[in-house]
Amino acid sequence: MIILNGNDLNFEQVKRVIFNDEGVRASKESLDKVEESRKAVERIVDQEKTVYGINTGFGKFSDVRIEKDDVEALQLHLIHSHACGVGEPFPEVVSRTMLLLRANALLKGFSGVRVLIIKRLLEFINKRIHPVIPQQGSLGASGDLAPLAHLALALIGEGEVFYKGNRMPALHALSKEGLAPIKLTAKEGLALINGTQAMAAMGVVAYLEAEKLAYQSELIASVTMEGLRGITDAFEEEIHQARGYQEQIDVAKRMRAYLADSQLTTKQGELRVQDAYSLRCIPQVHGATWQTLIYVKDKLAIEMNAATDNPLIFNQGEKVISGGNFHGQSIALAMDFLAIAIAELANIAERRVERLVNPQLNDLPPFLSPEPGLQSGAMIMQYVAASLVSENKTLAHPASVDSIPSSANQEDHVSMGTIGARHAYQVIQNARRVLAIESICATQAVEIRGVEKMATSTSTFFKEIRSFIQPIVADRIFSKDIEKVDEWLKRKEAK
Repeated sequence: MIILNGNDLNFEQVKRVIFNDEGVRASKESLDKVEESRKAVERIVDQEKTVYGINTGFGKFSDVRIEKDDVEALQLHLIHSHACGVGEPFPEVVSRTMLLLRANALLKGFSGVRVLIIKRLLEFINKRIHPVIPQQGSLGASGDLAPLAHLALALIGEGEVFYKGNRMPALHALSKEGLAPIKLTAKEGLALINGTQAMAAMGVVAYLEAEKLAYQSELIASVTMEGLRGITDAFEEEIHQARGYQEQIDVAKRMRAYLADSQLTTKQGELRVQDAYSLRCIPQVHGATWQTLIYVKDKLAIEMNAATDNPLIFNQGEKVISGGNFHGQSIALAMDFLAIAIAELANIAERRVERLVNPQLNDLPPFLSPEPGLQSGAMIMQYVAASLVSENKTLAHPASVDSIPSSANQEDHVSMGTIGARHAYQVIQNARRVLAIESICATQAVEIRGVEKMATSTSTFFKEIRSFIQPIVADRIFSKDIEKVDEWLKRKEAK
């Protein structure tokens, strides 16, 4: 059971909740803070003070005063009007992560919601009721308004949810679990949708997949090194210590460990003096991606425990301050950087695929074909890798450099962080397929060279793949193989 308090949720706990279905509950101390914050909202309503989001309109309507009797209707109108998301829904795991992050943010006690709201979010997690949330429609400032409005819809018994493997009306799922729809009161609708949890949730899931893929890419590259009889001198520690980047040093160390007892790799001068950059510069290129991953993880770790709605309530309600913590610029930049870094892992992997299949660049059968000419072998797999890499180059164009003013120019700079997070996630899916292709080609190459000469680590990887992907003895529908390896890499533990 994970205990949330709004302050110290970490990646290991998130993984346990979203991938292992571990339950969650709130700490008593955090719920006490929530109660204090809620009392402040109720005092504001009773005293009819004018405070943004509690008894005013939103955005450009912030100067419109809302009467006391209309405060609850204001929240319902807010959710209905802002539920404008379009497109395919976020993956269910992302929806689950959104629930977790939104509950954690509200537990900081700065948002003024009732304890009931947080308990319902936690019930959704524990009962695996996941709102159907369209991916498109957020500008990434004023929070992820449209996506989070769809999350809020499920709490009030509207919209749709994923429940026990089925997509259904939220009210049906609530009924099956004996839960009544919630009626939102003052500020609660705004507190639910004014935040960065869509981009942060998408970013967290993307990061976790990217980290795993980065580790896997090194092992796959090691098999390629064996298939091409690569020169391991380039991974010697002195070279990387001389440069000084710890991540580069670490990649080289892992490459040395993977290839420690290989009889297929070579030393400089045995076959050739130097390898091409896609082999020789693996630590430098992959290491730079690791630098980015560390940066991204740091920003997401902060955002997972951040209060990102507006206004925020401090000092038992003595201070209610309108600010801009809902602006997603920090995550937008991190997501753009993540997309670029993972696109580069795919970029260099595709070049290694080319070296495995191009007869002008190796001494293997052309395109690893069992009968060159009659059978095309891995020829078109390289085409597919090239296509995916090219697509990644367009997806890696930074979303954060764009901004379109909204709400009659009241909200005149936005982050587009949710677009960046979605693009980063798609880049990761494409990159994994490129690495799946490299895995197929590299294992075919070492099979030709002599599996018995492989290193211990790479031999284990080879045997695992061969348990469900056969060697290329004749042309077949290779898309099936690519998808099988892709799914395996997605499930497989990285280390």
